[in-house]
Amino acid sequence: MVRYSIFTLARNALTGHEHWPRAWRSPDPRPAYEVVIVGGGGHGLATAYYLAKEHGIRDVAVLERGWLGGGNTGRNTTIVRSNYLHPESAALYDHAVKLWRDLSQVLNFNVMYSDRGVMMLAHSQHDVHILKRHVHANRMAGVDNEWLSPQEAKEYCPPLSIDPRARYPVLGAALQRRGGVARHDAVAWGYARAADALGVDIIQNCEVTAIRRDGARVVGVETTRGYIATKKLGLVVAGHTSVLCAMAGFRMPLESVPLQALVSEPVKPVFPCVVMSNTVHAYISQSDKGELVIGAGTDQYVSYSQRGGLQVIEHALEAICELFPMFSRMRMMRQWGGIVDVTPDRSPIIGKSPVEGLYLNCGWGTGGFKATPGSGHVFAWTIAKDEPHPLAAPFSLDRFTTGRLIDEAAAAAVAH
Repeated sequence: MVRYSIFTLARNALTGHEHWPRAWRSPDPRPAYEVVIVGGGGHGLATAYYLAKEHGIRDVAVLERGWLGGGNTGRNTTIVRSNYLHPESAALYDHAVKLWRDLSQVLNFNVMYSDRGVMMLAHSQHDVHILKRHVHANRMAGVDNEWLSPQEAKEYCPPLSIDPRARYPVLGAALQRRGGVARHDAVAWGYARAADALGVDIIQNCEVTAIRRDGARVVGVETTRGYIATKKLGLVVAGHTSVLCAMAGFRMPLESVPLQALVSEPVKPVFPCVVMSNTVHAYISQSDKGELVIGAGTDQYVSYSQRGGLQVIEHALEAICELFPMFSRMRMMRQWGGIVDVTPDRSPIIGKSPVEGLYLNCGWGTGGFKATPGSGHVFAWTIAKDEPHPLAAPFSLDRFTTGRLIDEAAAAAVAH
C-alpha cells in the first residue's frame, strides 16, 4: 500500500497536485477490443474489473460519455442492504453485501463501507405484516433480518420518536445489522484504479452515438471519438438503457424517472444507523462528514432530468421532522437528483439481449448502488462465458414474456 507523509500531502496541495500520481490512465480508444463496456459508473467499472481479475479478459474498454461516477453512482444515498423479499433477489443482493465487506482490502482503496445497520419502520398493521413477512423470508434464505419493538427500535436509534400520537406512529421495525453505507465516489475510483492496473482502458468523454450490427450480431459502436469494433458489448447505463437499446434495434420494458436526495449542514455524530420508511417515502443516515443524508421517493413523471419536483422533497422533510423532531432546526445545504430505470416488477435485468453479443445490466431502479460489486461480478461472468451466472439467471429479459416476474415493489419502494 502506498503511504504519503504529511509533507508530501502539503507539497502536492500547494503545487496544485501537479506531482500527484494519476489513479488511472486516460488512453485514446483503440480500433477494437474483445469487450466494450458502455457506462463508467460503479456497475460498469466493477464489470470491467472482474472480467480482468476473475476471467483473464483484459482487452476491455470502458466508455463513459462524461466523467467516471458522474451518473447515478455519484447521485445516490449510498445505502447497502440485502433484505429483499424473494429468494432470487435476496441471494443476488446478499452476494453484493458479502463482497462489500472486504472490498476495501480487495481493491486496496478505502470505500468506507460501514455496516452500521439498516432499519425499516412499520407505521400500520399492514406494514407490520409486510415487514415480518420479509424477516421470515430472509431468515429462510439465510439472510439476517430481525423484528424490533418500538422500544427496541428507539434503543438502536435514539433520535427516533416513537410517540404513539404521531401521524405515522412507529409500531415496530425490521433490522438488518449487516446493512449500512459506503462512499459512492470512492467505489467508482477504487474499481477504476484496480481495473486500469489490470490493463483495462477507461475512456472518458466518449459518448456512444450508434451501435453497429451485422445481421443479428453486434460488431461495434460509433462514438464521438471514432468507431470501436467489438464482438461483445455490455450496456451498463442505467436510465439511458432504452436510448442505447433503440440504437441496437429493440425496445426495453423500462421507464426512467428522477429520484431526489439532499444533505443537511454537518453536525457531530448523532445518527448511528440507516432508517427507512416506505410508508412516508423517506430515509436518512449520517455521512462521515457529519451531513444528514436524506432520500425521497421517485417523482411521478418520466424524465431524463437530474432534477425533480420540490413537493417531493417537502414531503420527505415533513416525514423526517416528524420521525426525528430534533432535526427540525437543521438547515438543508444542497439537493440533487439521479435518473433511475424502473422495470415493471422493480427487479433488474441482467443477461443477454435479442442481439447476439450484446449484454444488458439495467433496471436497478432505486436500488442500484447497493448491488454494485455483486452486479459487476455476475455480469462479468455472463459476458465472459456467454451464459448467465446462476444468481443472475432469474433476472433475464425473457421473464417479461414468460411471466416469471420477481415483484420487489414493496422492498424497493424508496431504497437506493
